[in-house]
Amino acid sequence: MRQLRACWRLLRLLGHIGKGLWIVALRFPTLPPDQQQAHVQAWSLQLLAHAGVSLRIAGSAPVIGPVMLVANHLSWLDIPVMHAARYCRFVSKSDVQGWPLIGMLATAAGTLYIERSSRRDALRMVRTMQEALERGEVLAVFPEGTTGDGRAMLPFHANLLQAPVMAGAPVQPVGLRFVDKAQGVTSFAPSYIGDETLVGSIWRTLCAPPIEAVVHYGQPESAADRDRRAWAQHLHTVVDSLRQT
Repeated sequence: MRQLRACWRLLRLLGHIGKGLWIVALRFPTLPPDQQQAHVQAWSLQLLAHAGVSLRIAGSAPVIGPVMLVANHLSWLDIPVMHAARYCRFVSKSDVQGWPLIGMLATAAGTLYIERSSRRDALRMVRTMQEALERGEVLAVFPEGTTGDGRAMLPFHANLLQAPVMAGAPVQPVGLRFVDKAQGVTSFAPSYIGDETLVGSIWRTLCAPPIEAVVHYGQPESAADRDRRAWAQHLHTVVDSLRQT
């Protein structure tokens, strides 16, 4: 029964991805930005439902920008989970842009791409993020730089915090967690770490009992007198606390 359920979820998921590609190709060019963002949020919420994942929001999502969301990183599901809770523009590694199908959807959702191995590109991205924040946008980053195992968080990289420092914009910490709805304990089914393949992680998620994605928003805060490294360490502590409550 579990395998049959996973197959049914997979078929629905593939159909939903196809629907997303159709919307991006044929409808997005005629829609204003606010309607595009509404489509991204609605599509992401439906994607979670097709995968057997419900959404629970704790705290208050930002109503307007400028603000940069800073979250822990667990899974390939993190981006649709955060989009479903509140549309935001993600900063992602440049590899994602070239992924079949996913790259097209990510680009349409407003993703900003960075070549992490290039210092020059990192400086370019900081300026791009600063400009987006100055326009009043809501950005989102995963300062760990890669997915963790859900048990302990990786250190935060501080470089992307330079953008809100320069723009004078607040940062809002966000804790992400996946919960087995039947047992009320943390679910590691959606994890995507180490040598795991994306396909294997997706299949394990689809085979799992119903999962609840918890998005816990903390309070927005400014850099104050902290440099970006001290701010990153503080945000790490706050996000670690949010993801466990």
